[in-house]
Order: sequence, then C-alpha cells, then structure tokens
Amino acid sequence: MEILAQQAIVGMIVHLVFFAITWWALQSVNIDPLIRKGMIVQARLLMILLTIAIGSTVSDFFLDYLNYSQQLPYLF
Repeated sequence: MEILAQQAIVGMIVHLVFFAITWWALQSVNIDPLIRKGMIVQARLLMILLTIAIGSTVSDFFLDYLNYSQQLPYLF
C-alpha cells in the first residue's frame, strides 16, 4: 500500500510540474491576433485547457517511461 501512495504522490507532483512548464511555454505564444474583440475570458479558458491537454499528455508519457524503466529489472 505504501508503494501505491508513493506513486500517487509522484504522479500528482509530476502532473503539476508539467502543467506549470506548459503554462510557462504557452505564455510565449502570441494569440492576440486570433482573439475576437471582447472574448478575453474565452481566450484565457482556451489557454488553460491547452495547458491541461498538453501538460497531461507529456506527464503521462513521462510517468509511463518511469514505470517502464522500473519494470526493466524483471526482464532479467
């Protein structure tokens, strides 16, 4: 049970770290020309949803890679 709790904590932290990295990276994208006048809230929501989508995809890849690397000793 302790191992599952550790994996849960690591997973949560990794997701939050990759969300922060993705948000930071998306701040460099100039979406102002794409925003309609008066649609600021929707544009911010779009940035949040993009952050979640990209960040969770990258963190899932990282966590899968970490899990696979931990299972390699069972190969031999």
